[in-house]
Amino acid sequence: MRMPDPFESWFAARGWTVHPHQRAMLERAGAPALLLIAPTGGGKTLAGFLPSLAEIAANPAPGLHTLYISPLKALTADIRRNLRTPIEEMGLPVRVEDRTGDTSSTARRRQRADPPHILLTTPESLALLLSYEDAPRIFAGLKRVIVDEIHALADSKRGDQLMLGLARLSTLCPGLRRVGLSATVEDPPALARFLARHPDSCEILTADPGPAPDIAMLETDTPPPWAGGGGRYAIPAVLDQVARHRTTLIFHNTRAQAELFFRDLWMANETGLPIAIHHGSLSREAREKVETAMAAGSLRAVVCTGSLDLGIDWGDVDLVIQVGAPKNVKRLVQRIGRANHRYNAPSKALLVPANRFEVVECVAALQAVREQDLDGEPRGPGPGDVLCQHILATACAGPFDAGALFAEVTTAGPYAGLTHARFDACLDFAATGGYALRAYDRWQRLKQAPDGRWALRDPRSARAIRMNLGTIVEEETLKVRMKPARGGAPLGEVEEAFAATLTPGDTFLIGGQVVRYESLREMVVEVSRSPGREPKIAVFAGTKFATSTRLSDRILTMFRQGDWPDLPAHTAEWLALQRQVSRLPERDRLLVETFPQDGRQHLCIYGFAGRNAQQTLGLLVTQRMEAAGLAPLGFVSTDYATLIWGLDEVTAPADLLDSNGLRSAFDDWLAGNAVMKRTFRTSAVIAGLIERNLPGRRKTGRQATFSSDILYDTLMKYDPGHLMLEITREEAMKGLVDFGRIEAMLARVRGIDHIRRPRVTPLAAPLFLEAGRIPVKGAAEQRLIDAAADRLMAEAELA
Repeated sequence: MRMPDPFESWFAARGWTVHPHQRAMLERAGAPALLLIAPTGGGKTLAGFLPSLAEIAANPAPGLHTLYISPLKALTADIRRNLRTPIEEMGLPVRVEDRTGDTSSTARRRQRADPPHILLTTPESLALLLSYEDAPRIFAGLKRVIVDEIHALADSKRGDQLMLGLARLSTLCPGLRRVGLSATVEDPPALARFLARHPDSCEILTADPGPAPDIAMLETDTPPPWAGGGGRYAIPAVLDQVARHRTTLIFHNTRAQAELFFRDLWMANETGLPIAIHHGSLSREAREKVETAMAAGSLRAVVCTGSLDLGIDWGDVDLVIQVGAPKNVKRLVQRIGRANHRYNAPSKALLVPANRFEVVECVAALQAVREQDLDGEPRGPGPGDVLCQHILATACAGPFDAGALFAEVTTAGPYAGLTHARFDACLDFAATGGYALRAYDRWQRLKQAPDGRWALRDPRSARAIRMNLGTIVEEETLKVRMKPARGGAPLGEVEEAFAATLTPGDTFLIGGQVVRYESLREMVVEVSRSPGREPKIAVFAGTKFATSTRLSDRILTMFRQGDWPDLPAHTAEWLALQRQVSRLPERDRLLVETFPQDGRQHLCIYGFAGRNAQQTLGLLVTQRMEAAGLAPLGFVSTDYATLIWGLDEVTAPADLLDSNGLRSAFDDWLAGNAVMKRTFRTSAVIAGLIERNLPGRRKTGRQATFSSDILYDTLMKYDPGHLMLEITREEAMKGLVDFGRIEAMLARVRGIDHIRRPRVTPLAAPLFLEAGRIPVKGAAEQRLIDAAADRLMAEAELA
C-alpha cells in the first residue's frame, strides 16, 4: 500500500515529513504480524493507524475494521482526541469511539449493535466483548488489531489475557492482522513471539532512535538523607526547575509518596505556579480535570505515578523529574520519553535519589540508559488462573469443542508450550471446581453435551462470570467523597484496611488536600476539608517496585571500581569508608557482616536481590536462627540488604544460608503463611473460584478473604494436589515472595565473605533508619521477659 494523495497533502499542509517507519507500515500493511519499535514522539501511533485509515477511506463499509488496545483508559481517550484531527481535516468517513470501564452502558449497547470503524479499548473490555453470544457478528469484518505500548502488557497477566483474546479473534476473523507498537524493548524478538500467532511470523520494524536523551542527577544544596523515600530535601531545587520549564512531569514510584511530595511542593510553592497531582487512586473526575488542563497547556507541573507512564501525547512537556531510584531501566526510559514528545528532539530528565544509597542506583541507571542497556526478566509460561478464566468466558459465548479450544489457545504466545494435560486440568477445574469441590453445586459450571462440546450448565451464570472478568485484583478499596452538605464531590479511593483504622476527626491526604474523616456510609468514606493540619497518609494500592536484576548487577560492578568519578563526593567517600573498614559487596561473593550495636547482635546480608526477595530472606534466616537457638528479635529489608538483630552472635552465617536448608525452610514456611493465602485469594478470584462481584452487590475485602481462607484450608487438608494450589505456588514463587531471586543470588555467588566488626559498618548504618522493621516472636522475647523479671526481683530483694 502506498500513501494516498490526501494523506500526503495533509502531512505537507502541517509542515510534517512522513517518517520512513510510517511509510514502511503502509508498505507492509498486509503482514500477518508487525512490531514497530519507535521512539516517543516518532509518530508510532499514527503509523499504526495509517493503513487502517487508508483502507477505510477507500472502502467505508459499515462495521468494525480496526481494534486498538491500550493498557490505560486515559490513553484511549487521548488517542481518540488525536485521531479526530486527521480524520476531520482530511474529511475521512471514519467513525472512532472508545470503550472502557468509563463508557456508559447505553453507549456500550449501541457499540455492540452498530460498531464503529475503529474501536479503542482495553484488554478487559475486549474479554467482555468476546464473552457475548453475538461476538461473531460484532467482529465479523475486523481486519486489524493494534496493540499499543505492548511492552507494558507483555510483563503482566493482562498481556496473557489479551493474547488469549487475540487467539479467539483470529478464529472468528481468519486473516486478522496484528500490529504491536512499542518504544521501550530490551528483546524485540521475544516481544515479536509474544505478539505473533505463529512463531517467527512477526516482522520487526525499528525506527531511527533519534538523539540520546539529556539526563542527569538534579543538583541540590542539601545531600540526600541516609534513609527514606520521599525526596523532600530536593523540593527547592525541583521548584526551581519547574519555574525554568514549560511543563514538568514529576514521577514517583508509589501513590503515597506522590501525595506527600505534592503537599510539600504545594506548601513551598510561594509564587503560585499551577501544579496538580495525578494517580490511579484519584476519582475519574479528578484525573480527567488534570488531563484536560495538561492538554490545554495550563499546568506547569504534575506530580504523578505510573498512571502517566505511557504514551499520552502532551507536546508541551519539556522536563521529566524522577523522584526516587527508578528500580528498572525500561521504566526510566519510558518516563524520560514523556519529555519533548517530538521526533528528533532529545528528551530531558533529572533524577532525584531519595536517599544516599539511591545515589548509587541512580548513577547506575543513568549509565544503563546512555548505553541503551535495558533490563527485563524472561517471561514464564502463561499462568493457569488466566487460562481458567478464559475457558469460562469462552463458554459464556456459546458451546465449544475442547480440542479446538486447546489448538486455539496454543497459538497465543504465552501458551505456546501449554501441555494437553495442563489444559485438561484447567478445563476440569472450570467445569467442576476440581476433585475436592466437585460435590458442590456452586462450582458445577460447565457440562459436556452428547456431541462432546462443553457449555454452561446454567446459562444464567454467564452474568456473574462476565462481572468478574479481568486480571487486576487490588486490595478492596472504598470511595472517598465530600459529605453531601459539602457537595458530595468524589475525591478518589483508599484501601479498605486503611479506612478501618480511621475514627471521626482523623485526617489524611488525598488528591493533594487534607481531609477530615467524618463517617462511613454505605461503603463510602465521607470527609470534609481540613486545611492546615498534619495529616495521616492513606495507604494507597499499587505496586512497590523492586530493583531489577540487571540494575543490581550494574551497582555491584560499580563497587569493583577503584574510585567513582561519576558519584557525588559525599557518596564516594561513604563507599570508600565501607571498603576501608569492611569491604564492598561483589557479584560473585556474598558479603555478610556481623557486629554488636545498641546491646544487640546484628547480622547483615547484602544479597542485592530486590526488596521482596530480601524480605523473604529475612523471614527464612530468622526462622533458621530460631531453630538453631540464636534468638533473633527482628529484621528490616531493602532492595540490597537484610539486617537482622538478636540476642546471640551468629558465628557461622554460611550454615544459615545453605541453599538446601533455605529451600526446606521456604517450603515449610510457605505452606502455612499468610502470603500463600493472599496469593491463593488473588489467583482464585482470577480463575473464577471466588466471585468478587455479584449481581446487585459486591463482596467486601473481608468477605472475599474469609471465603478464600476457608477454601485454602479445605484444599490443603483434603486435596493438596489441587490445580489452584499448584497455581498458587507458582505465583507465590515469583510474586510477593520472589524466592526465585534468592535462588538466583545463591547460584551466582561462589562463596560467602563473613566480616566481623566491633561496631556498625558504613553500608549497614542506613538500615537502622529504615521503616518497616519486622519483629520476630520467639525464644528471644521470652528470654528478655525472664531477664527483666530477674532484675525486678533482685531490686525487690534489695529493697
